[in-house]
Amino acid sequence: MSGWQWAAVAVTVGLNALDGFDVLSISFASPGIAREWGTSPSTLGWILSMELLGMAVGSVLLGGVADMVGRRRTILGCLVAMTAGMWGAGQAGGVGTLLAWRLLTGLGIGGMLAAINAAAAEFANKRWYSLAMALMVIGYPIGGVLGGLAVQGILGAGGGWRDVFHFGAIVTALFIPLTWFLVPETIAFLDRRQPPGALERINRTLRRFGHAAVEALSLRDTGSQRGSVADIFGPTLIRTTLLITLAYFAHIMSFYFVLKWVPKIVVDMGFEAKAAAGVLTWANVGGASGGALFGLAAIRFGLKRLSIVILFASTLLIFAFGQVAGNVGLGALSAMVLATGFFTNAAIVGLYTLFARVFPTHVRATGTGFAIGIGRGGAALAPIIAGYLFEAGLTLATISLVMGLGSAVAAVALIAMREKDAE
Repeated sequence: MSGWQWAAVAVTVGLNALDGFDVLSISFASPGIAREWGTSPSTLGWILSMELLGMAVGSVLLGGVADMVGRRRTILGCLVAMTAGMWGAGQAGGVGTLLAWRLLTGLGIGGMLAAINAAAAEFANKRWYSLAMALMVIGYPIGGVLGGLAVQGILGAGGGWRDVFHFGAIVTALFIPLTWFLVPETIAFLDRRQPPGALERINRTLRRFGHAAVEALSLRDTGSQRGSVADIFGPTLIRTTLLITLAYFAHIMSFYFVLKWVPKIVVDMGFEAKAAAGVLTWANVGGASGGALFGLAAIRFGLKRLSIVILFASTLLIFAFGQVAGNVGLGALSAMVLATGFFTNAAIVGLYTLFARVFPTHVRATGTGFAIGIGRGGAALAPIIAGYLFEAGLTLATISLVMGLGSAVAAVALIAMREKDAE
C-alpha cells in the first residue's frame, strides 16, 4: 500500500464522513424546523426520513451504475447532487420544498455509499483490506462528530437551522476537486469492464501507486462482465443477498431511531438545541470508537461471529437508553448515548465489511447498493414509525423496546448465513 493508495482510501473516509454530516444535518436542524413551522411529530418524522428514502432509491439504482460506468464517475455525480440538495434545503420555504431537496440529497448519498464501499475495497491490498474498510466505515460517525461540533458553533453563534444546510453544501462542494485529483478509477473495475484505453489507465494508476506496469489485461470472462440486480439473485448469491439485506434493514431501523430522534428527545427533556447537538455528537464519538475497535477485533475473533455479538449488545443498549432517558442528567444521558453509539456503529462496520466480502467484484457495487438501498428503507421507516408511536402516547421506554428489536433480528439473519458466505 503506497501513500497514494492510502490517500485514495482517505478520500473515501472523508466522503463517508460527509455522508455522516449530511444525514445527521436534518437531525441537528429538526428542533429549529419544528419551532419555526410548528410541525407535528408525524410530519417531523417524514422530514427526518425523506433523505433516507432518497438513499434507498439511489443505492439500488446507482449501485448498478457504479458497476457499469465506474466508481469515480458515480462518486463525482453524486457529490454534485448532494451539494445542490443541501443548498436547496437551506433555502426551503415550506415542508414540501424541504422534502424535495432532502430527497435529492438522499439520492446522491445512496449512490455514493455503494460506490465508495466498492472503491475502498478495491484500492486496498489483501493485507490492509480489513483496516481500509473499517476506516472507510467509521468516517460516518467521524463526520457526525465534526459536524456536531460545527453545528454547536453555528447555533452558539446565533445561526439557525438553514445555516446548518448551507455549511453542509459548502463542505460537500469542496470534496468535488479532492475526488477529481486523488481518486482514480479502480484497477479492478477497469480490468473487468475493459473500456477503450483501459490498459493505459491501469498502468498510469499503477505507476502513481508505485507499482510495476502490466503488459496486458486479464482474459475477459464474458459471463461476468455485466453486473446487474439479476446477478445477485442467481443461485449462488440469492441466499446471501436476502440474508445480508435483511440484517442491514433490521439493524438500520434501530440505528436510525437513535440518531434521528435523540436531538428532539433531549429538547423535549427541557435542554437547549445546542445541548441536543452535543448529545448527538457523543453518540458519534462512541460510534467512531466502536467502529475502530471492531475493525481490529474482527481480525482475531472473526467477522461474522463478532458482528452477531455486537448486534445483540446493540439491542440491550437501546433498551437501556429508553429506560434511563428522562430520569438522568445531561452528563449521564450523554454517556448512555455514547455507549449506544459504540455498539450500534460497530455493527454497521461489520455489515459494510461483509458487503464487500460476500459480493464478487462484478456485482460488488450492485449487491452493496441493493442491500443498502433496501436497508435504508428501514432507516426511512424508523423515524416515521417512532413519530407515530410518540404521537400515540407510548412512553420512550416502550418505543425503545420496539425499535431496539431490529438489531436482534439482524443477528439472527447473520446466524442463518452459511459460514462460507462470510469467509
